[in-house]
Amino acid sequence: MADMPQDLALLLRQKIEDEYPLLAAVSDSVAVSKPGPKWSRKEELGHLIDSAANNHLRFVRAALEPQYTGPGYDQDACVRLHGYQDLPWQDILELWRRYNLLLAELIARIPAEKLATPCSVAGNAPVTLKFLIEDYVLHLRHHVDHILRREIVTQYPAA
Repeated sequence: MADMPQDLALLLRQKIEDEYPLLAAVSDSVAVSKPGPKWSRKEELGHLIDSAANNHLRFVRAALEPQYTGPGYDQDACVRLHGYQDLPWQDILELWRRYNLLLAELIARIPAEKLATPCSVAGNAPVTLKFLIEDYVLHLRHHVDHILRREIVTQYPAA
């Protein structure tokens, strides 16, 4: 994928800028509908905000420490607790956009050598910080594809 922090940041920034207008075209009445047992579009985008928040701290700690070891999180409980279903779609969308642009700025400032920092999340085998960042962008793509009801949804996790 990308080899330098600036490349990783550009990858994220470009995805946000490309998808934001398409997401902004979704109406609140469509975003609130729950077609299945999982999440509405509001809740799914809220899940991406929760993912941004959790990964934000992982990226910072991995960039500042020799290694990162940290917990996972209960995704469904976080979505429920935040009450994304009851918030205006445009508010959720704007927070998602701004939070990810902040992450892109952070990623661009990570020293290149820190991309090799070992990171273990939720007791899983260590991966590099670079992998964690790339995985974050892949996860974001998967959910945005799903929110926009694309025919082809980015596979996550990667095969």
